[in-house]
Amino acid sequence: MNGKKLQKLTDSLTKNCKHFNTYEVNCLVNLFYTLVGDVVERPGTVIGLDRNAFRNILHMTFGMTDDMIMDRVFRGFDKDNDGCVSVAEWINGLSLFLRGSLEEKMKYCFEVFDLNGDGFISKEEMFHMLKNSLLKQPSEEDPDEGIKDLVEITLKKMDHDHDGKLSFADYEQAVREETLLLEAFGPCLPDPKKLLYHLLLLFTLYLQPPSSL
Repeated sequence: MNGKKLQKLTDSLTKNCKHFNTYEVNCLVNLFYTLVGDVVERPGTVIGLDRNAFRNILHMTFGMTDDMIMDRVFRGFDKDNDGCVSVAEWINGLSLFLRGSLEEKMKYCFEVFDLNGDGFISKEEMFHMLKNSLLKQPSEEDPDEGIKDLVEITLKKMDHDHDGKLSFADYEQAVREETLLLEAFGPCLPDPKKLLYHLLLLFTLYLQPPSSL
């Protein structure tokens, strides 16, 4: 991509980006094309990060290990469901992922945890996510029973209308009362302790002259 195209793309993405300035968008666009590699742009060709490449970034950069959660995060970024994260989806996704407000993060996390997209987090969905994210204890004869107990405890804490599942209203109220419940069913946001380091790294290493693309 030549300098003029890069500048035009950066300007366009910055206008629609809530939490990054032009400098930061420029860094992230450079990083995106570094990660995608040498791809010739042709009409009708979608250039982006596929599921495996994106999951590798989540694992290597943000320390995520849960396959189910990483897949859901990928779906959260891939808004048009075409199987890859485009440069616009990359910028908009990272804007929320790295700097989103509590309201934005609550909506994002709820969508990650709502595995079937029906607007509720069911007991079955809680069970699958908690089973994946918790370490099994060798001494436990039936670890599933422990997970079931944890699901019931979670429902007692978060299910304010007592209908046996979590609506977004239930989840939002619980998180506002205790922000640690934001990632109650698995880590789907960057570790705050590592976040500053990653931001500094991103915005230092990937600001390259436009002519290099």
